[in-house]
Amino acid sequence: MNSVNSAILDPNVGWLILAIFSVIWVWLGWFWGRKAKALDDYMLAGRRVGIALGTATAMATWVTSNTTMVAPQLAFQLGIWGMLGYSLGSVGLMLFAPLARRIRQLLPFGYTSGDFIRLRYGIWTWRVFLVISLCYAIGWLISLGMAGGVLIHALTGIDYQLGMTVILTICVLYTLLGGLRAVIGTDFIQTLLIIGGVVALAILTINKIGFDAMHESLLAERPELLNLLMPAAVMFLFNNLLFGVGEIFHSNVWWSRAFAFRKDVGFRAYLLAGIIWVPIPIVAGFVALAAPALGLNVPAADMVGPMVAAELLGFGGAVLVFIIVFSALASSLDSLLAATGDLVLQDIYRGHLNPQASDEKLRIMAKRIVIMLGIITWLICLPRITTLASLLHYLGAFVASTIWPVVAGLYWRRTTASGALLAMVLGITTGLLAYHFIGFYVAALVSAVVSMSVVLINTALSQSRFDWEQLRQSEEGSPS
Repeated sequence: MNSVNSAILDPNVGWLILAIFSVIWVWLGWFWGRKAKALDDYMLAGRRVGIALGTATAMATWVTSNTTMVAPQLAFQLGIWGMLGYSLGSVGLMLFAPLARRIRQLLPFGYTSGDFIRLRYGIWTWRVFLVISLCYAIGWLISLGMAGGVLIHALTGIDYQLGMTVILTICVLYTLLGGLRAVIGTDFIQTLLIIGGVVALAILTINKIGFDAMHESLLAERPELLNLLMPAAVMFLFNNLLFGVGEIFHSNVWWSRAFAFRKDVGFRAYLLAGIIWVPIPIVAGFVALAAPALGLNVPAADMVGPMVAAELLGFGGAVLVFIIVFSALASSLDSLLAATGDLVLQDIYRGHLNPQASDEKLRIMAKRIVIMLGIITWLICLPRITTLASLLHYLGAFVASTIWPVVAGLYWRRTTASGALLAMVLGITTGLLAYHFIGFYVAALVSAVVSMSVVLINTALSQSRFDWEQLRQSEEGSPS
């Protein structure tokens, strides 16, 4: 891929932007991390996060680099339904709002999503769930690291591996210093940058090229992108909706926030975050539809967003896109590092290897785990083996299989451990088969339908009655 010569920003400008924001984020991580003395402070920000920070961290975390780079890619490949379908990811945030309130009620002292699965469904279902969660978390980390390298390379010509390394190192450093306190604090600032930048980008794009010129170019060169009945695009619409719901319902990124928010905050924070998030991928995808009008030669679909913005808006546009996506990258990478670190610490290290570990030992291990996750992500990102969208949608079969076991476990007493386990295993299996034999746009859909069927049948036939008080064992903090 040779895009160095077409880069809009000089590499020195790219390095300057990276340096400025790196210093800011690392300093803020240290500043907020000073107050994170106890384990609860480091992992869950003291469980006292309010509505403003709560909404900002949920929204900023969900506006990933994938939102700002995969949404243009999907608009470029699937047309209008590509960007509108991606915006349905907001449904997952809004549907998680009542779950967040329920989670806080049932597990007031929980740490991770794994705590709930272990206490509700037992050890074997817990272990299968951990495999799913860790596969997804590593996959998401890889896609974020790749997105960082792609962005920097497309806009500045800086080598992909070097740019990816810098962004990963920055996020590991300030997450290491401040834990969830630093993550949530920086998310608030990153939210303001993302919203302000996206609004400015939309206004500049419309003024520069206009709707009529874009429409005419699309009709002449890529008419299929305007076809609202394109079969693959319609299937993607529903697939992405379920993928987004599965991502949020199972992931410890969102559960850790449910535990960190004050008791009265979770519902409102997730609902507001979902509403605010809706227009972000639409605007990001809209920019990609200008590619035919500009006559751009796009070497890789996942580079179309940065390339169009840089070509359309020149130096200022390139700087703006750089800041938006860098903020989105950081807001998601730090959250994922912290939440995945918590899952490994609580459910692998404490749950399987050292149940009697002291809080001081756990604090030390928490930092080592964050470093380890950063190194693993870096090693896998180096060769850039796939595109962002294909990597993400491969994981759709995994996460969609967990939707119904999670929801049923939170609200229905009759759903059993064997039913939840079978639903996840069959959902993943059929989803992956659909991915390989039909297409990426049906993997999550098939997985969710099969998993739902198993859970509903199991619940209808079951005679068991789960005692909700068993979930309060999580107050002890370790597996029983």
